[in-house]
Amino acid sequence: MDFNRAHVLEMEDIAFFKPQKRVALENCGLIDPESIEEYIAKDGYFALAKCVSEMTPGAVIEEITKSGLRGRGGAGFPTGTKWAFAAPEVADQKYVVCNADEGDPGAFMDRSVLEGDPHRVLEAMAIAGYAIGASQGFIYIRAEYPIAVERLRLAIRQAQELGVLGKNIFGSSFSFNIELRLGAGAFVCGEETALLASTEGRRGEPRPRPPFPAVSGLFEKPTVINNVETLANIPKIIRMGADWFSAMGTERSKGTKVFALAGKINNIGLIEVPMGTTLETVINEVGGGIQGGKKFKAAQIGGPSGGCLTSAHLGVAIDYESLTQAGAMMGSGGLIVMDEDTCMVDIARFFLEFTQEESCGKCPPCRIGTKRMLEILDKITTGNGTMEDLDHLETLAETIRDSSLCALGQTAPNPVLSTIKNFRDEYEAHILEKRCPSGVCLSLLSYTIDPEKCIGCGLCAKACPVEAISGVIKEPHSIDQSKCIKCGACMDTCKFSAISKK
Repeated sequence: MDFNRAHVLEMEDIAFFKPQKRVALENCGLIDPESIEEYIAKDGYFALAKCVSEMTPGAVIEEITKSGLRGRGGAGFPTGTKWAFAAPEVADQKYVVCNADEGDPGAFMDRSVLEGDPHRVLEAMAIAGYAIGASQGFIYIRAEYPIAVERLRLAIRQAQELGVLGKNIFGSSFSFNIELRLGAGAFVCGEETALLASTEGRRGEPRPRPPFPAVSGLFEKPTVINNVETLANIPKIIRMGADWFSAMGTERSKGTKVFALAGKINNIGLIEVPMGTTLETVINEVGGGIQGGKKFKAAQIGGPSGGCLTSAHLGVAIDYESLTQAGAMMGSGGLIVMDEDTCMVDIARFFLEFTQEESCGKCPPCRIGTKRMLEILDKITTGNGTMEDLDHLETLAETIRDSSLCALGQTAPNPVLSTIKNFRDEYEAHILEKRCPSGVCLSLLSYTIDPEKCIGCGLCAKACPVEAISGVIKEPHSIDQSKCIKCGACMDTCKFSAISKK
């Protein structure tokens, strides 16, 4: 026995952490985020010092390119290539922008990094500024993150006072400053051109590309935009080297990925796993399996614009290429696990309703098309759909995907298309049998009392808020379906399992 470890429980000894590898999250929860001294004690700002004192801007870009780091905001574009596009542009001013507009339902990856390790992002932005020749940075963050905003402001002030932000950093000729811009919570502002418009004080709407932001971005100047998680990897890549980072992950998807693991799973929370980790490992080892011992049904990965993976995909590796081949996408890192009681038609309707509400309305395919799709899904979930509606739904989805201006519209149909592909039988049950197999869609539900089990205690009648249940004491009761509002109070009250829903 190793007596030095006999009474010490390490993170790797805990099942939740064992398959994980923390890079972007390595300091979160381990240092005081409001202390620049604690960040420096964990090698903070050493990477920036190395860049400005030992490396040329070109060498920094080459190191990031060699590492294989790809954008963690969803698109997976190579980070070094993006920086290389902006570096040779000639302008009196260039910008580095941090996209912290995290809008996916259930997502809290960026918020956790900004709240737990804000200096890491500031250091990475300064490194990016040095690499492309920018002297000004902006962090676009939604105002709904007050703790992150407060800690970023404090971190910026501390960094300026210590001289790691501002003029002549580490005695060099390089100067760099960072300002915050608060967003109002529009999901579309996660799209880079809409984000830039909002940063400038204009309405947050996407614009056609080219020109790309690396050529003409913020205030029509060359701009590099990276999301929080992408930037959180930069300092350690510089300190440890590209080969260290590229040794993790798969051939084309290097490093690790942070996910917000949520849903019908035992262990929910923020996780970071090496690229290539299988979905089964995340669900059963990290997540501890499905709640209540129920069966796994699907996982929505990539947020409201992602796709559903089924039990047939449990062996799929979580990397950009494998997820795309499976009909899903990496997205920014939302991962919602669903069990056997989930209605996949209702899930598709939920996510489409979100993206439809968040559409900026600029282009007709997204503005009108998602509205028409939502109307069809409402028909299906209320038992009024037809098989012709299902055909129209697929046609509309493909048209919107192919003709929308930005990624919001282009990916909005993904949950619908993936659920139709993987759970077509559920759509057909809603349409042909007027039945929701999972018992979720209220319009298709009916609660009935089994006369063989009902003893006539009357508890269900007392619990019913609309007096839909009648009967004589000690005699089987019945439910008036015309009055029933499907609240389930009767079923929750019955102690004899005499009430069921179909």
